[in-house]
Amino acid sequence: MTEGCGIIASMAKALRLEELAGDDPTTAAQAVAGVLTVNGASSGWMNRFLTELDHITERSQLARVLDVWSLSVAEAGRMFGVSRQAVDKWMSRGVPEQRRPVVADLEAVTDLLVRYLKRDRIPTVVRRPADRLDGASMLDLARAGRTSELLAYTREMFDLRRVVA
Repeated sequence: MTEGCGIIASMAKALRLEELAGDDPTTAAQAVAGVLTVNGASSGWMNRFLTELDHITERSQLARVLDVWSLSVAEAGRMFGVSRQAVDKWMSRGVPEQRRPVVADLEAVTDLLVRYLKRDRIPTVVRRPADRLDGASMLDLARAGRTSELLAYTREMFDLRRVVA
């Protein structure tokens, strides 16, 4: 049994995930770190574990964008200027370091869209040409790598302080 498997088995006995679910993330992280330390996890193993959690988060962010925007892996590849196979690799191994800011921008845009729009309308909204974008769509901006501009546009679109009573 590898070091990690033994530690995780011990952790599962010591902590119940249901009990952690109600805790705030800081408390949960401290509890998990404490169990890992007590059970002899090396700092190297814990760093690899945290790196893998980061990769899982990145993969889920990218998957969420593709799902909410109704993009296929092939469409995502075109949007990022890479092959479908490259996007598949990102989904299984994590987003490359140089692409993380773009994915973070798209995730922030997606958060706003999900918060303010009906989810089933989002694919149409991101594909519709917008006057404020000189006839381009939100998806066009993403394809052009203009994700910071896209995020600013989306924030402005939902800035309710602009609404005059």
